[in-house]
Amino acid sequence: MKLFISADIEGVADLASFTEAGRDNPQLYTRGMEQMSREVGAVCRGAIAAGAKSITVKDAHGSGLNIFHEYLPKEAELVRGEMRSPYSMIGGIDPSYDAVVFVGYHDAAGQDGNPMAHTISSRKIREITINDIPAGEFHIFSYAAAALGIPTAMISGDAAICAKAKAVQNQIETVVSKRGEAAAVICRHPEVVERDLEETAKRALSGDLNRYRYTLPQQFRVTVAYQKHFDAAHASYYWNTERVDGHTVRFITGDYSEVLRFFHFVLA
Repeated sequence: MKLFISADIEGVADLASFTEAGRDNPQLYTRGMEQMSREVGAVCRGAIAAGAKSITVKDAHGSGLNIFHEYLPKEAELVRGEMRSPYSMIGGIDPSYDAVVFVGYHDAAGQDGNPMAHTISSRKIREITINDIPAGEFHIFSYAAAALGIPTAMISGDAAICAKAKAVQNQIETVVSKRGEAAAVICRHPEVVERDLEETAKRALSGDLNRYRYTLPQQFRVTVAYQKHFDAAHASYYWNTERVDGHTVRFITGDYSEVLRFFHFVLA
């Protein structure tokens, strides 16, 4: 089995604030980086127990310089830095992978399941929808994997994004690290989360992975609502894009690769 793991930080155990997920407070940020690394390491160990022979981990938070490689098993290669491609948080993936797993993911922009709920940019994006469904980073990149023929086997993160992932594909395995309540999070103990990640990854990646496949829609109606009206004005000049109100643009296509290309340019 050849596995791809995409790892974010806002959905890992205990983290409650962007201060813990960025460089404003190095002490808190380092703790977040360590927990992100531990959770990815736990998933890798479970994958190896399930028979994974090749594991690629994409550090998908910010500039991609968060995971300590020494926390991962020696079988795992790590993609650090920014790929600068439309595949972004799954940069480096290709159709040769048998499954993808999302670790440390979080609720979407405009939703309330995590104090750090956002999609791509908390400063710039108010909400993204795909076919009228609020879309987070999980939706964008699980759909991208599906378009390449790669099933999504598992997700970990806050309770809200785990529930939304089940709505996309009800066979997906989930591990909840915490649940959001206003500006707070109610957290499971990190060691318990790590144990569950290892056990769930082993179960999720055993047997026929085709059970995780789902069919993408034939057409994608995408909207992006910006915090600032002038960002919507800028995005409206992208090919085939319509401005629907002061803060929102719409893009429609039947080709998901064009959705990724659209996001690559209008979310930057």
